[in-house]
Amino acid sequence: MSVPNHFKLLQTDGAARTGHLTTTHGVVRTPAFMPVGTAGAMKSLHWRDVREAGTDIVLGNTYHLMLRPGAKRIAALGGLQRFTGWNGPMLTDSGGFQVMSLAQLRKVTEEAVTFRSHIDGASVVLSPERAVEVQRLLGADIAMQLDECVRLPTTRGDIERAMQLSLRWAERCKRAFEASSPGKMLFGIVQGGDVPMLRHASARALVDIGFHGYAIGGLAVGEPQAVMLEMIEETAPLLPNDRPRYLMGVGTPEDLLEAVARGIDMFDCVLPTRNGRHGVAFTPRGAVNLRNARHADDPRPLDKTSPWPATRSASRAYLHHLVKSNEALGAMLLSEINIAYYQQLMQGMRGAIAGGTFETFRAEVRAAWARGDIDPR
Repeated sequence: MSVPNHFKLLQTDGAARTGHLTTTHGVVRTPAFMPVGTAGAMKSLHWRDVREAGTDIVLGNTYHLMLRPGAKRIAALGGLQRFTGWNGPMLTDSGGFQVMSLAQLRKVTEEAVTFRSHIDGASVVLSPERAVEVQRLLGADIAMQLDECVRLPTTRGDIERAMQLSLRWAERCKRAFEASSPGKMLFGIVQGGDVPMLRHASARALVDIGFHGYAIGGLAVGEPQAVMLEMIEETAPLLPNDRPRYLMGVGTPEDLLEAVARGIDMFDCVLPTRNGRHGVAFTPRGAVNLRNARHADDPRPLDKTSPWPATRSASRAYLHHLVKSNEALGAMLLSEINIAYYQQLMQGMRGAIAGGTFETFRAEVRAAWARGDIDPR
């Protein structure tokens, strides 16, 4: 069965790409960064701020949402968009990351993963078919296949076993998806750890199965950045040019810049909101730790040229005070500042690719980070 294409590639500049991904809830401009709303909420942020910062699409998590409040309840309330108030495109992770992160609470078999709920200890079975069903009930515009993600470093044998299992689950997910989810999208997930040959085999097999888009999973899980970038270089050229490419769980602003340079279109990561809750702001001059005492008497804003109000108006001294006092407002302001910076970076990359100046943009961004947060008053 042919797989409909919802992605339009608009322009390339080297390996970097920009395009439009059309969903039932709107268009996603790529390269795109998806803030993570694991349990149907963005930590420390209102959806309004997420949208106004320039976000097109957000991520929710199948495992957490099926436990609480439950997929059927969300479906009865109109799906994730209506339930949360986001009303825009949404992608849901399948629960594969929890196969790794909750290793002490699960058992993996050929048929499914059985979790012991981290909430109440109840036994929860997540099969490929159930993962698709839950994502259908949630109303996700983009669903992900169930896969097994392994933490690196580990043995080649363990990597290959998980990769082969993920391919068998990919076939089952596609069969279940085709029977139940018209108008939506399903992405396959390339596994293979840090072994190029296994990445090649996984990518080719997934392309043969046929998906609306392709994710590269199992990276940013303990390996050095150089290894991650090498695996992208090994994998991206094997994926169809006319389908979106999604690097899962990544990452820092540098990770995003370098991955886009290697042909990646979509990203998600908890880093901007998590770091914001811990007193770290991302700026065009790099990360700024507002916990440091040197900010206590500094009247400057983080970035007076930023289009985001809090970035150009709140003083470093005030942000330092909020962070040191554990005020909730500090986490809120820094989280929105970080999401706004990530979206500003993505917008800059899209514009540079469209204009054929991506390498110049990349060099200028890296040079600004290298200069650091040094600004005589």
